[in-house]
Formats: sequence, structure tokens, C-alpha cells
Amino acid sequence: MRVGICDFPSQYAFPPFGYGGIERWLWAAAIGAYRAGAEVHLLGPAWRQDLVPGMPGLPVRLEDIDRDAAWRAVERLGLDLLIGGHEYPSHPTWRAAAAALGCDVATFQHDPNFRHAADAFDGMRSRLYCYSPEMVARYSVHRPQQTLSVQFGLGEEDPEPAADGTYLAWLGRIDRDKAPHLAAMAAAKLGMRLRIIGPVLDSSYVAEHASVLEAPYVDFVGELTGPVKLRALKEARALVYTCGRDYVEAGAAVFGEALRCGTPVAASVWGAGTCAQAALCNGTGAVAEIGADDDDESAAAALADAISTAIQLEPRAVQEIGLARFDPAEHFRVLAGGVP
Repeated sequence: MRVGICDFPSQYAFPPFGYGGIERWLWAAAIGAYRAGAEVHLLGPAWRQDLVPGMPGLPVRLEDIDRDAAWRAVERLGLDLLIGGHEYPSHPTWRAAAAALGCDVATFQHDPNFRHAADAFDGMRSRLYCYSPEMVARYSVHRPQQTLSVQFGLGEEDPEPAADGTYLAWLGRIDRDKAPHLAAMAAAKLGMRLRIIGPVLDSSYVAEHASVLEAPYVDFVGELTGPVKLRALKEARALVYTCGRDYVEAGAAVFGEALRCGTPVAASVWGAGTCAQAALCNGTGAVAEIGADDDDESAAAALADAISTAIQLEPRAVQEIGLARFDPAEHFRVLAGGVP
């Protein structure tokens, strides 16, 4: 099978040097295709030059090229499948080019609010994948298939063997939607240190919750990537996942990232059918289901209970499940039309 993995206009590189969502998924899809034995072509100018050999690049975007020499170069690839960000199947020019190539199209929904063209997906040649039952219901008109996504950055493809950790970790962008202050409140109840990993995108949110986010037991370590990031996850006793009560998580990378390192996850959720509930089981973590009317104090107490459960799990057993559940080659086989 010949596969084209498309970049798109973005402030991030492919794969990103730090924070980035769809960009990391596209890199994992490329690695998965390569490991599954596909011939992989990286399409677009944003792909980095320091990537593994065996994945040739063509620095053109389908939506930008006319039927000229660049177009003929794409045609000569004889692609069977195009994988791109979820915006592309609703982009008229890109769709026309994909149709002219005569190949399948697959994408993963990473935005809970993006509106697709009515005929963007037929469920056969053009396929949409969603992480959770919540997201499948949200995009039901497009006949999506549910599957967990795999996301990682360059140098994060193969975690080291799991080991016992000591602190709690929280990973993601730091803003109101992601609500890391709940993790800090839960850590305080347990008397555990919390390391917050990621970029601050909303300084007013941090200031509002300074009493807990700037407490002595909380460390802001900024963005981490590659082996340094994997080591920070490996050395954590548990990853704590949080989000705001009105936030819909489309496809969080953190579950797969943590479990592949052997780090169990304690998650707080505000409803049913979420990404956390799809990703986790009793062997990999614990979920605190919080009522819509519960305040932050109640939410933190429930999350602390989930953390207490998660830290009892054995890291090596967690990693075994995580590497199987979030295997990039298996994920690619699903995207290529296989059975989840």
C-alpha cells in the first residue's frame, strides 16, 4: 500500500517541536504506516527535514497545485490512501484533487466544533474516525468509526521500559479548558508533588487559581519533548487528567502517551462516553465521574480518590496494555480500512 500523509498550514512543524495535536497524530500515522509495511510519502512543505529515512517527502499541498509538473509528481506516486487533518475532506480544492487521484481518504476528528461539508465522508472511500462515543454521537451524520488515536512527537516513538515513579504529572496546554487547578487541588489532598508539563496559554487563568497552581508542591516545568518528555512521564507515579466542566475532549494524546510509558492515569470527567472512559480500564487507571453541579472542591476530592486507586497499579503491567492499545501500526491498519 502506498500512503500519503499530508501536512497543512500551521504554526507548528510536522512533527512539532513542542505542543501540537493533529501534527503529532499525523506523525504517529506515518510511523504506524511505515511499521505496518506501507510505502509512506510525506506530502507538504511543513514536514521537518530531520526525520527517519525511508519516508520520502514531496513539498507540495494538493489544495495549492494546478495540473502541472507538481501534480504529475503526485500522480506518479500511485497513492492508495491519503491521511490528512480533519479540515481537508471539507476543503473543496483538496477534495477535488483527492478524487482525481482515485485514492481513499482517512482523517481523525480533533476538533469538537468543526463543521464538515454534508458529503465530506461516505464511510467507505472517505472515512472519519473519532476517539470516543461522545465524539461519534457528535458527528454521527458523517458515519464515523470509533477508534483510539495514537499521537507522539519525534523521539517519542519507543518509550523505555516502565519503572516505579514518585510524583504526579499533568500534561497539556495550560488554560481554562484543561483545568489543571483541579489536579493541583487533588495533589494537595494526597500530600503529593505535582509536575505540570506544557505551555501556559492563558496567564489570566493561572493568576485566577494562583493559590493552588503556585503552591510549593506544584512545579511548572514548561514544554518537554522527545526523550526528556518520556522520562518525565516514566518517572511519574500517575498522570492526572482534567478538563473544564463544559469542555469536550475530541482526542486527547495524553492517555496513550502516559500508558505507553507505563504510567497509570487518574482522570476526572463531567459526563458519559468521554475520551477518558474510552481509553482507560481497571488495569490502566481510574476515572472520577463528577456531577454537573459539583463544585471544584467536590471534583478534586473525587479525583484524589481516583489517583489513590491509580497509583496502586503496577507500571510494567500498565505499559504492556498501553503499548498494545496504542500501537501505531495497529492504528494505521484501522485507518487503512481494517477492523478496530
